[in-house]
Amino acid sequence: MKKITLTGLCVMMLSGVLFAQHHAQIGIKGGANFSALSANGSSSDQRTGFNAGLLAHFHVSPHFAVQPEVMYSSQGAEYTDVAKTKLNYINVPVLGQYMFGNGLRLQTGPQVGILTSAESKNGNTETEVKSSFKKTDVSWSFGTSYLTRSNIGIDARYNLGLTDISKNNSDLKNRVWQVGLFYQFR
Repeated sequence: MKKITLTGLCVMMLSGVLFAQHHAQIGIKGGANFSALSANGSSSDQRTGFNAGLLAHFHVSPHFAVQPEVMYSSQGAEYTDVAKTKLNYINVPVLGQYMFGNGLRLQTGPQVGILTSAESKNGNTETEVKSSFKKTDVSWSFGTSYLTRSNIGIDARYNLGLTDISKNNSDLKNRVWQVGLFYQFR
């Protein structure tokens, strides 16, 4: 809980400083996750989940912006038709964006995730497994987005897990593809 509070305070302070810039917007977003877990060079099958949350968009210059977000993200993996792991996070990416004049944006930046719940399902048996995973995940995000003149956009992103999320020293890392829509209020 302390980490969630600290992360939220950092995002709010960063947002307050950036709101002093001449052009700032807030928005909502949501979409699909296609996630897997990678360990020692091998990867699980993808699990389909979703993400939803809020964004703030701050123009630093005509072509550069900073975009912090607070997102709920349902991630995890599938191992067989009956064995699945579901990991739910509150993710806080802070993305630097290069904006072309035509609505296209390239984006990259760090992301910190706080694990809120973890379940393993094997057949009809569901088990709570949060104690098997570390509370914090650090990732690096790469992506692109396109914003229309009506402030509706499409977003595609890859989140590369940098830290081992397993408490069992298995070098387990998140790998998440995200696609979705967003709306920036004027």
